[in-house]
Amino acid sequence: MRYFRGAKGYDGASMAINKRRHIMFEQTYNRRSFFNSFGTGLGGAALLALCDSNAAQSRALGNENEIASFADLQARASHFQPKAKCVIQLFMNGGPSQMDLFDPKPMLEKHHGEAYFGKIAGEVENPQSAGALMRSPFRFAKRGNSGMWISDVMPHLAKQADSIAMIRSMYTTNLTHEPAVYFVQSGKTGPGRPALGSWVVYGLGSESQNLPAYVVLDDPLGLPVNGTENWQSGFLSPMFQGTRLRSTGAPVLNLQADFDRPPRIPELQRELIAKLDRAHLQKHSNQPILAARTASYELAARMQLAASDATDISKETKETQELYGIGKEPTDSYGRRCLIARRMVERGVRFVQLYINQHIWDNHTELASGLKNCSDRTDQPFAALLQDLKRTGLFESTLVVWGGEFGRLPIAQLPADKDERHAGRDHNKNAFTCLFAGAGIKAGTVHGATDELGFTATEDRVSVHDWHATILHLLGIDHERLFVMESGLREKLTGVEKANVVQGILE
Repeated sequence: MRYFRGAKGYDGASMAINKRRHIMFEQTYNRRSFFNSFGTGLGGAALLALCDSNAAQSRALGNENEIASFADLQARASHFQPKAKCVIQLFMNGGPSQMDLFDPKPMLEKHHGEAYFGKIAGEVENPQSAGALMRSPFRFAKRGNSGMWISDVMPHLAKQADSIAMIRSMYTTNLTHEPAVYFVQSGKTGPGRPALGSWVVYGLGSESQNLPAYVVLDDPLGLPVNGTENWQSGFLSPMFQGTRLRSTGAPVLNLQADFDRPPRIPELQRELIAKLDRAHLQKHSNQPILAARTASYELAARMQLAASDATDISKETKETQELYGIGKEPTDSYGRRCLIARRMVERGVRFVQLYINQHIWDNHTELASGLKNCSDRTDQPFAALLQDLKRTGLFESTLVVWGGEFGRLPIAQLPADKDERHAGRDHNKNAFTCLFAGAGIKAGTVHGATDELGFTATEDRVSVHDWHATILHLLGIDHERLFVMESGLREKLTGVEKANVVQGILE
């Protein structure tokens, strides 16, 4: 018998211990112990087989009652006739101020400067800098035939008032950016959950097999709060996570070869790689990460032409580019991404998400100039997107969603020098506004209301889960039937809480 040197060497004592273990093994592992172990192992094997059978059954379910745990991006039938085929989400991270954009409050004007902190102290994230009630620095007017109130800080959207539906009565559960953003994106206030776009693609697949089903157009100036976790697939297959595309230069890095080759060479190379991948997958079945990686490589090969074409806005007319504010500051960056979003849905991409860097709408100080800066960057491109979708015939099949993670308080938040001229507003989880436009939306509609100061939603309140359920409904998905079995639990985007579709904004 040989005794091998361990990490710390060996000596006579260790050799004796090893020899004794070997003798004990020979004495205890006999025919009777073998059958005892075999019986236990057989039960475990049966249990494993049963679990695998249940898992296989879950994966195979695709009938009228449930959506399967799909592991591909093929287009799938919805639960019922959808209004929308795709979604463009314009995420205004930071928390746009509802009483300065869409929800005018004459009582703030009337009681400007009066103390109010004591009545809402428990809802203020930064009590040390809390001030008195503060009126809006902007003027409001009724816009369009619908008479929708929109402030003068968003002049381009004001012209599209009859194209949108406004929910004034949104509320959430947390007044800190990170958990609030997680909640809007995934239905939970922590990391590790599938994003909204991942759930949509999991349920419906994609209309395009040459572009990612879920595209993310983040800001070249920096990632949003929570970074890339905003578009992760969580416990769903990795192939359902968002794919970041750049709005300038090559849309995906390292997508093209460094040098030209005869067309047949890369084609043969891909065929060989595909054969090797299939052989490897057969030896390692039920490995979703491996399967997703293989699918990603195959998609990358198809994207070499499709992605570059989809992001090439030079093919658009000069008038279209000017409509989005491309070629001038400060609208160029966001305008490019809005135009690329339209080109993506035009090519069958299911879910497109646009971000702005960090949280520019987080106007704790300098509210007047800060909010105007946010609008200057995003207002014209947003309005142009709505116009362009109509012009190209995509408005009736595309759902556009605008909004942030929470709203702002009616009281001032003072800067360090306490100068009220430079005041802003702190976070507010009890009330905020979001906008819908496009497929299935009753345009010119205002749903819900807040109290006289804009502090809390009071009429036809809409939770984040209601918001999720409404988006899924417009895509033909019943939020109760879109689920995946995870650790023995029926996991859904809308969780276990009661969620209601917001019928008031639907046609």
